[in-house]
Amino acid sequence: MTQELSPRTFLQSIESMAQEAPEDGFSLREIFDRLHERAFGAALFILALPCCIPFLYGVPQIVSLPMMVLAAQMAMGRREPWLPEKFAARKIDKKGLSRTANGGRKWFGWLEKIARPRLTFLMAPVGERVIGFFLVFFCASILVPLPSTNTVPGIGVAIVAFGLMARDGILVILGSVIGTAWIATLIALVAFGVRTISG
Repeated sequence: MTQELSPRTFLQSIESMAQEAPEDGFSLREIFDRLHERAFGAALFILALPCCIPFLYGVPQIVSLPMMVLAAQMAMGRREPWLPEKFAARKIDKKGLSRTANGGRKWFGWLEKIARPRLTFLMAPVGERVIGFFLVFFCASILVPLPSTNTVPGIGVAIVAFGLMARDGILVILGSVIGTAWIATLIALVAFGVRTISG
């Protein structure tokens, strides 16, 4: 009697892809194709993962603009993610993919254990557009040229994205709170800096 294998989780699929990657890695288009995903949650989660890992340089800069493009599409009501050619062709090498997979398991393995459908009305079309609007700002803040500015908003985006995949409104709210708190912190720091210079 053949034992039926349980389906891979999304994190397991990322780990498997990293193991199979050639040294020069995969383009963003190849990554999405290999994960067989055509949803904003999955696309944003895989792109947000490198931004969450402290001291992983280079990869966050590769993925930050595509993340912002996807979030903007979501805010405009598009049903499936699409990347312009210049973004879809960007590559993440095997080392970056491996660190991304390991970081995903380390930092977000707990999400697989607790995620379940809750407050699903937040994932209605209007709700997703509002979520996308907030994600645009979270993704944009990753571009701020300050040390470690990618980590906190990256975590916020990753949790929201996982919540979208699992249809878990609680996770969507949690990630949104983290991202909003980060934006508020940035605004306060900028306001403080302007006051200090003008004073």
